[in-house]
Amino acid sequence: MNGPTMRRRRLLAAALITGLGVTLAACSSSGSSSTPGHAHQHHSTTRATTRTSAAAASSLTGKWSGQYSGSYGGTFVLHWTQSGTHLHGTIVISSPHSRWPINGTLNGSAIRFGTVGGPGITYAGTISGGSMSGTYKVAGNGGGPWSATKG
Repeated sequence: MNGPTMRRRRLLAAALITGLGVTLAACSSSGSSSTPGHAHQHHSTTRATTRTSAAAASSLTGKWSGQYSGSYGGTFVLHWTQSGTHLHGTIVISSPHSRWPINGTLNGSAIRFGTVGGPGITYAGTISGGSMSGTYKVAGNGGGPWSATKG
């Protein structure tokens, strides 16, 4: 065999060994046994769970309408774009009427987001289906409950 062919075979073998090592490490770190059948079963379950989580998470993209009360009261409209667990978009607040960019994260059913620039408003809550709710805080000026529905 010539030099380039041997080099390609060694790289391929290294890639296969590395991939197998990553799969086995992922399965063994979650407390599974290292038997080949169990490792394969766990790996398949992990892929199915990842697909299910990604499908559920993608449901946040779009328009959400909500209300807030407490220190301030009014309505808001969120326009989300979701990429994995990260959220980006805009929020239009009724009082005082303003529009701000927002960034957020999703961790299971927990959501956290906040305005970018302007007033420091942060939101934390949970999502269930087409609705979400929680509490908001305005930097140094109080806060209160909020809720929103998709659509």
